[in-house]
Amino acid sequence: MTGAIAFDTHRFVKRLTEGGFTEKQAETLAEEHVALLNTNLATKADIAAAQTDLAAVEAGLKADIEAVRADVAKVEAGLKAEIAKVEAGLKADLAAVEAGLKAEIAKVEGGVETLRLETEARIAKAETELKGEIARVENGLRAEIAAVKADLLKWMFGAMIAQGGLIVALVKLL
Repeated sequence: MTGAIAFDTHRFVKRLTEGGFTEKQAETLAEEHVALLNTNLATKADIAAAQTDLAAVEAGLKADIEAVRADVAKVEAGLKAEIAKVEAGLKADLAAVEAGLKAEIAKVEGGVETLRLETEARIAKAETELKGEIARVENGLRAEIAAVKADLLKWMFGAMIAQGGLIVALVKLL
């Protein structure tokens, strides 16, 4: 701190002695007050110097803030470029995976279609075979039914002739 602050020590000493202090006590107290005021209170020059220092610090801080802003802008631009690069890579990877999946789906669909056609062909073949087997069994059953029918007719005619002969023999006997 520069300069001294005006302090009326004579008036201070006079008031203290009037209040009951000895002159020695009042002078000692006045000297200490002057020392305290000169070392602890700021003058207008001190405040002006502090304001000048504060303005310099503020200007330095503003410059530092602008430098940090510039650095942040550079980092932000770099990060945006990196994000765009990663995004482009991911899009390319995604497109490749999509193309691969589409090819796999087409392959599976082709396999499914082939299996469907093969299954339809097997079903048609089995249907034809079953129809042939049914026709063969039906023809065999018809032949057996006809044979049984002919045998049945023979037995029935034989039984009727035997009954007729039996009736004629009974009529003659009676």
